[in-house]
Amino acid sequence: MSGNEMTHLPGALSLCMIVKNEERNLARCLDSVRGLAGQLVIVDTGSTDGTKRIAAGYRAEVVPFDFASPDFAAARNRSLARARGRWILVLDADETLDPAGTPLIERIVALDENAGYFFERHNRSSDSAKPATDYVVRLFANRPNRRYHGRVHETVDASILAGGGRLHQSGIRIDHNFAADREARHRKNRWYIEILQQEIAADPGDLSRLDFLAAEYHQLEMFEEATGIAERITRLRPLDPRAHLFLGTYHLLYKPDLPRARADFNQALKLRPGYPEALSFLQLLDTEERAQARSQASPARGANAAGQA
Repeated sequence: MSGNEMTHLPGALSLCMIVKNEERNLARCLDSVRGLAGQLVIVDTGSTDGTKRIAAGYRAEVVPFDFASPDFAAARNRSLARARGRWILVLDADETLDPAGTPLIERIVALDENAGYFFERHNRSSDSAKPATDYVVRLFANRPNRRYHGRVHETVDASILAGGGRLHQSGIRIDHNFAADREARHRKNRWYIEILQQEIAADPGDLSRLDFLAAEYHQLEMFEEATGIAERITRLRPLDPRAHLFLGTYHLLYKPDLPRARADFNQALKLRPGYPEALSFLQLLDTEERAQARSQASPARGANAAGQA
């Protein structure tokens, strides 16, 4: 592949990545953005396979980074420091850009605005039939104050807002194919929990770390711990309707306490009138309570019938 194949937007867009031992995925990722970025910055945190050779084949700037003390935000920020484009696109090696997103990125990059854009990410494992969807900021204007935060689950959203920028939905999709090895994923979950707990101990006021900690416990199916964190979040963010919604889902589905679940969803509705997800869960809760009432009534009817016989 020639270097000219990835210079459709020279000077306008820099692709920034951090990688380690991604020889199986990297080419597929870079091929998905072929023609978009005039600069490729790939921070390598210690690859021992062919990752750096593949990156060099795409004429990427490969930047070594010492990851002895894990800090994903610091690695991301090293890549941002090297970016020369007016806009920055961020991908992980196991992600690919959906082709329909290319013209949307071109239109956004042509704008002169202080903003960041959410991508819709489809997370799929080979042992999962249906992908899980979340939304992540992956395209944003390059400004000196743009910096990621968080040793794990690093985010740039707060930095964009603090710099006077705005966050928008984009309609751009990326596909994330992650490790199918369940035990490998669980080792990563436990590693992330350890780091998140260290971050929370160091800065108890950083409430964003609690959201990620609850998610890690959830992925390990440690629902009692996840529920405890969700309860803590609502105490710290009592005016956040999403916090009450999430706590309600735990009280409804994972650590059942139907009266508390109803109170959680009603509080979410009070804070955000018409909240569609809260209304939907309340309908589900009504159905569950009717089913429980029927099941409790059936033995009673049977006992009465037996007594009359």
